[in-house]
Amino acid sequence: MRPILLLACAALALGACKSASFTAPAAAPAATGPVGPAAPTAPADDNLNAVLWVQTAVEYRALSEQAYRAAADRLDQALKERNWDALVPEERANAATGLKPAVVLDVDETVLDNSPYQARLIRDGKSYDDATWDLWVAEKKAKAVPGVVDFAKAATAKGVTLVYISNRAVHLKEATLANLRAVGLPVAGDDVFLGLGTVVEGCTQPKASEKNCRRQLAGRKYRVLMQFGDQLGDFVQVKDNSAAGHAALYDEYADWFGERWFMLPNPTYGAWETRYRGEARRQAKRDALDVAE
Repeated sequence: MRPILLLACAALALGACKSASFTAPAAAPAATGPVGPAAPTAPADDNLNAVLWVQTAVEYRALSEQAYRAAADRLDQALKERNWDALVPEERANAATGLKPAVVLDVDETVLDNSPYQARLIRDGKSYDDATWDLWVAEKKAKAVPGVVDFAKAATAKGVTLVYISNRAVHLKEATLANLRAVGLPVAGDDVFLGLGTVVEGCTQPKASEKNCRRQLAGRKYRVLMQFGDQLGDFVQVKDNSAAGHAALYDEYADWFGERWFMLPNPTYGAWETRYRGEARRQAKRDALDVAE
């Protein structure tokens, strides 16, 4: 999921030292051979390990494929049980009985991997902004998250429609659909993309980035068998974005995960990280660490 406020890559500035009067020693000869000259020191970046893990660690691939394989194994059961529904009751505005089956998927970091965009931010010492994000989406270079294409093929073979509920803005719809098709993901029609800015009559929400109204819209047409996302808000409305609020909401719906809801790994950004803001955000993160003392 790409929230409205995404992480800003924090950097530590190196302290400048005042020069003192002294006689400089003769310059040492430049090192040669295997040692070589020292590389320039890059500023610290909180997202470096996270992005590198997504791009290089087999564990990331295993977790993603594991989630989609587990979901595929549940499809027949979900289709068979008439009362099976992955929407919470308050987001189900009509009876699901008799509706066509569908699964709801977030786009970013759930079906499309945007780690190259995050890597560029690290390389260039920048943070997320709408302009660079729009340019990245227009490139249509995001690859499929591991496991999602095989799951999509299994679902569509059983007559299940894929509905993409994304916080990509509606003006990015055509580029997004083209990217989805390019990596082999089925797109039943333009109406299966419910981006940020989608108007849902009869439903209101405090924040435009929340997805509860769009989930309700999907539920008006489909019996939602499963939901997939990388943030808690991809599954249910988050009214309290504190750590305690997230924990309570998870506890309430813990039994849904691995059955009707499937969470994908995303350590690079999210609501959990945007709690730490301002000039002292890196220190706030350090202060939040549990060191078991």
